[in-house]
Amino acid sequence: MTTTPEVKISRNLLHTWIPSVVAVLAVIGALILKSHIPGGELRAVATIFMFIALSQAWNIIGGFAGYASFGQVVFFGMGGYFTAVVMLKYHFSFWVAMPLSGLFAAVFAMLIGLPLLKLKGHYFAIATLGVAEGMREVVINLPDLTGGGAGISVPIAGTFAKTQYLGDGGFYLLFLGLAIFSVGIGTLVSRNKFGYGLRAIHQNEDAAAAVGINTVRSKVMAYGLSAFMTGMVGASYVFQQVTIFPERLFDVEITVLMIMMVVIGGSGTVIGPLLGALGLQFISEYLREHFTSGHTFILGLIIILAVILIPQGLVNYIREGRRTKQYSLLTNIRRYRL
Repeated sequence: MTTTPEVKISRNLLHTWIPSVVAVLAVIGALILKSHIPGGELRAVATIFMFIALSQAWNIIGGFAGYASFGQVVFFGMGGYFTAVVMLKYHFSFWVAMPLSGLFAAVFAMLIGLPLLKLKGHYFAIATLGVAEGMREVVINLPDLTGGGAGISVPIAGTFAKTQYLGDGGFYLLFLGLAIFSVGIGTLVSRNKFGYGLRAIHQNEDAAAAVGINTVRSKVMAYGLSAFMTGMVGASYVFQQVTIFPERLFDVEITVLMIMMVVIGGSGTVIGPLLGALGLQFISEYLREHFTSGHTFILGLIIILAVILIPQGLVNYIREGRRTKQYSLLTNIRRYRL
């Protein structure tokens, strides 16, 4: 049967509008949910929103560009400490400190990105991990500025606090806003020339350069954008926690969670990191509540099975299945030679 131009136009409009409608409904649902769950659960859901934002940020450099940054937590920590210092010592409002923290992290990322992004594969991954560990030591050894190992506290009340503490409901909305912002940025990147250039770099960097893509500029911009988003999330996390320590702000586990959410959901897509963050955090909270002593072990097994069965990620697996009409997990394992 021949498809008429009118039918093609209708299908294109449908594919364009459906994601937007679903996104709007999801935001409305999240706002409605806020008034129906207690404070403790509000904080748990806010954490899910936080990791949606973090996974989308990592996906720009790790998913679209294909440069696996194992030290992404450095921007989380730097954004957090920048906010803590300027709020405590210079009495900045949080609403001013948060975007400045993102810019601070972005500038740092672009400066270190110029030499680091010349490395590829595991060399780049190890180098970024080294930067994160090194920056944690810098923070520890600047006690007069950062509080060192004793930590630092953000003013949340009284005359020294330019911004009063937001409370569980306020941070729920803040992290929801960051999640929406990050998904919006990811969507824009995935649909414009910049994003197509990053995909080309991921596939074959030499070929991308040969067709006129400025690979150095594209990679540095992607790294800076990823850091900007991560830095703002780190700033928000610090304000929520009030008192922070280097070990937590620069914990490599945060980077590992970002990566696993993107890999399980589907790297290089927008919906993949979102689904990965939702699924992994939900499963983690459920296991922590019902299997107190063994939740980490069970979660690890689930992640291992997910990576073995669908190494390309859930979203990419579904897309390939729709194209090939083949959803066999055994065939999928063979296809990726695992």
